[in-house]
Amino acid sequence: MQQVPPYLTQQLDDVMSSLLVFKPELCLAGLFLLVLGIDLIYRKNSGKACRMLGCAGMLLVLAADLGQYLIFKEQGRFLFINNLILNHDNIVLKMIIDAVTFTLLVYFPWDHQLKTHKKGLGDAYTIIIASVLGLHLMVMSATLLTMFLSIEMVSIASYLLVAYRTESNFSAEAALKYVLFGMAASAVMLYGISLFYGFSGSINLYHPHMVANLQAADPTVIVLAVVLILAGIGFKLSFVPLHFWVPDVYQGASTPVTAYLSTLPKIAGFGLLVTFLRPFMFNPTWSRFDFTLILSIAAIVTMIAGNFAAIWQQNVKRILAYSSVGHTGFALMAIVTFTPQSMGALSFYLIVYAIANIGVLGLATYFANAMQAHTVNDYKGLGTKYPIASVCFVVLLISLTGIPVSAGFNAKVLVFSSVYEVYQHGHKGIMLALLVTGAVTTVVSLFYYLKIPLNLFLRKEDTVRNHYPAVSKDLLVMIVILSLIVVLLGIFPDALANLL
Repeated sequence: MQQVPPYLTQQLDDVMSSLLVFKPELCLAGLFLLVLGIDLIYRKNSGKACRMLGCAGMLLVLAADLGQYLIFKEQGRFLFINNLILNHDNIVLKMIIDAVTFTLLVYFPWDHQLKTHKKGLGDAYTIIIASVLGLHLMVMSATLLTMFLSIEMVSIASYLLVAYRTESNFSAEAALKYVLFGMAASAVMLYGISLFYGFSGSINLYHPHMVANLQAADPTVIVLAVVLILAGIGFKLSFVPLHFWVPDVYQGASTPVTAYLSTLPKIAGFGLLVTFLRPFMFNPTWSRFDFTLILSIAAIVTMIAGNFAAIWQQNVKRILAYSSVGHTGFALMAIVTFTPQSMGALSFYLIVYAIANIGVLGLATYFANAMQAHTVNDYKGLGTKYPIASVCFVVLLISLTGIPVSAGFNAKVLVFSSVYEVYQHGHKGIMLALLVTGAVTTVVSLFYYLKIPLNLFLRKEDTVRNHYPAVSKDLLVMIVILSLIVVLLGIFPDALANLL
């Protein structure tokens, strides 16, 4: 009998040992199969059971994440023959993703448009859970292949969610645009990966000779390959000039789907970007591409374009779409410094942004359910009719703006601090430009965020109504909880920051 080669034995041992610490992803795979099975058996009536099982399952996944966090808090490791990497930063991002997913699963059935869908919501829950597995793999990717496959896994789920309301022409149009632009971005990224592999000789980002091989290659081709890969990642993050799909898709999709698109893929996208940059940013011999300069310019342009474009919008979801672009630019500020402090600042910023953004979109759902209010003018005078929801709206918008004594303010201070620390050491002009742009665009964001409370409380309705419909108290409870979390993180930021 032929003896098993030693290298194959080592690889099998590595796979088996990797499975022991791969518990969150195994839980997600099992949860996906369970929810899918219930959906196939009960079909349209499966929504409630799928939701309850999904929420319980996500709590179990969070517990498994916590186990990983405690084990790998100090030092990470590679998994599955160096295809994935597990470290403190990406475990934190996975925990954020899973907590946000739990919130979204709770939120989804409270949107009237989705709740009345003829197919029910079982399929939507199945798609979301499958996408979370892809999101986990995105932040853990250590090779160009796993990076691309995980992005496509999340992209397909996103396309399906945007097109979920098949009876809506607007939703179908948004889905078509998203699919076409997404396919183009994937093709561009794949071409960049092929060039990258051709000149580096490896798809593993952490291969010991990868940077040296790229340094020896034609610099023009290497720059092209890096730009194409960054374009693929940038599409997910929606930084300028790859943001053009955002307003139409966010407006056309159901509001809970918009909440999904504006949070989960962004969080995982930033994790993926950090993983891609790490081999280059910490290698002193790398000189082919100035990541700090290019990403700083992208951050500046993204903050300016997103915030100024939002000023002219009237539809609430389009305002939040451009706002999301602006926040992407601000989060990029943390990445370009690439210090331990900046990684903590990025995680804190993403948590606060996700909480506030889901809360604001939940309120958009609340007022759409109650009054069919979709534009800022539709909100006139509703502050006194729905006082609790309106006060929560103000609290969450204050956080998104970054006004002092809010969680958003603390998040922005952490990002500013990480950039200023780097500026003090090198006095680079681009770092000063980042600080100035971040401060100016924060002030600009006041102009479009204040439109909503201005109409809620200070302007009268165009037509007097005798009846104001009651809205789901469950949705309001969720919004109040999110608002309280934002307030508490504004008062006690260290309670969270010290864990990151």
